[in-house]
Amino acid sequence: MFPIFRATTRRAMAFCALALATTPLLAQGSYPTQTVRSVLPYSAGSGPDAVMRHVGELLARDWNQSVVVDNKPGANGWLAIGEVNRARPDGHTLLTLDSTYMALQPHLYRKLPFDPVRDFEPVAGLYTTGFFVVVGANSPWKSVADLVNTARAKPEGVSYGSWGQGSVAHVGTAQFEAAAGISMMHVPFKELPQLYTAVATGEVDWAFGSAATVGPLYRAGKVKLLAYAGGAKRLAGYENVPTLAEAGGPAGMEVGTWVAIYAPKNTPAPTVERIQAGVAKALMQPAVRERMAGFGFESWRAGPAELARAQAADTQRYAQVVQRARIALD
Repeated sequence: MFPIFRATTRRAMAFCALALATTPLLAQGSYPTQTVRSVLPYSAGSGPDAVMRHVGELLARDWNQSVVVDNKPGANGWLAIGEVNRARPDGHTLLTLDSTYMALQPHLYRKLPFDPVRDFEPVAGLYTTGFFVVVGANSPWKSVADLVNTARAKPEGVSYGSWGQGSVAHVGTAQFEAAAGISMMHVPFKELPQLYTAVATGEVDWAFGSAATVGPLYRAGKVKLLAYAGGAKRLAGYENVPTLAEAGGPAGMEVGTWVAIYAPKNTPAPTVERIQAGVAKALMQPAVRERMAGFGFESWRAGPAELARAQAADTQRYAQVVQRARIALD
């Protein structure tokens, strides 16, 4: 009797072990089981919002579940970040945001209400966007070399605008100053329209700007684009605008950002992989690529590992620039 009991017990234990081992696979295969919500620290109509809504529509069709975009701007982006940080790590609440929050903010504040590495799982890249060197249509400068030469001749005599203290544009210009060996006067603005209107009228001499933010003014002939600082190649659709190095600026320097999707820490790896695969598939669709091209964005089908590497590299780069320029927000 005892041998029979032991054999039965072993079979039962083996069945339980098999059931436990296959549970994650079953859970992964059924994801998502309810509406997926992507929380954004941006207002409706912004670039990240428009892209995520389009991608979300394709994901909903692929997953047969609703995907909604929840805009929660304000409080330095911490409203959106905090909500996702508190969510269950099951993949049904996601965070869509740019490198400012995950790589730059840790160096601007002595204490953040979140930890980019400890609190979140990298999931998928969405797109990258680089910045142009933007001047007014009546600016005497014809190249970045002209800008640099003027700034060298008149330290603090050249002004540049940004969309706020500690913004990517502010920190990017600090990086530009260090690379070119110049010093300029920073003029922060609260609103993007105010900033680029000031550039167009000559109130400030120049600013970094993306195709999405300055494209309409450029096409209207109100501003000039001296160079593209987003990479070593010219931006598609703006092939007549030279790269920063081609225009006489510092070689090897890039100013831009990326937008990506994150999940709460401890979200199961199979779920993360399913989300990333769905996003990558959506980004390959011609309609999505056309939408991005309209904004001057470049599709970025990064997986968790590549996203984590990009975040780590930008974190290190921003640390050096912020420390050198002594930029702080608290």
